[in-house]
Amino acid sequence: MPSLLIVHHAPTPATRLLAESLVAGAGDEAIEGVEVVALPPDEVSARHVNDADGIVILSPANFGYMAGLVKDLFDRTFLEIGGALSDDGSGAAAQGRKPYGLCVHGRYDTEGAVRSLQSIAQALPWSQAAAPLEIMGDVTEEHRAAAYELGATLAAVVMP
Repeated sequence: MPSLLIVHHAPTPATRLLAESLVAGAGDEAIEGVEVVALPPDEVSARHVNDADGIVILSPANFGYMAGLVKDLFDRTFLEIGGALSDDGSGAAAQGRKPYGLCVHGRYDTEGAVRSLQSIAQALPWSQAAAPLEIMGDVTEEHRAAAYELGATLAAVVMP
């Protein structure tokens, strides 16, 4: 059965609402035959990522960057999950088709967090399946609906 991994760093009420919405969307009744695995980044191993047919990452934007625990996930697993490095040690473009989506919540800015996540994803055998969902400030019902839609979209992409 195909699986969708939802990596959610949700330390705040706002990010918890978004995580719940992503998971609910991925489990929408119209989605059939997709196992949804939702874990915080410190519980995710390279095996989880490699076994997943698609991935969604939820991160708060902290100090203009992705959350430290999300970065730690990539630090621990980058090469094992197919990360490509250039001769100078920087990320290199990787070839692959694992669909992914991003959801980033910030109070004042999400740009740096999205940019850093996309930069890492470009060096992985992943393919962006949906535009990044960038949410600023308090989470509204519209934001929750957009997160639901992102979860459903990624689940539909991996659906058999």
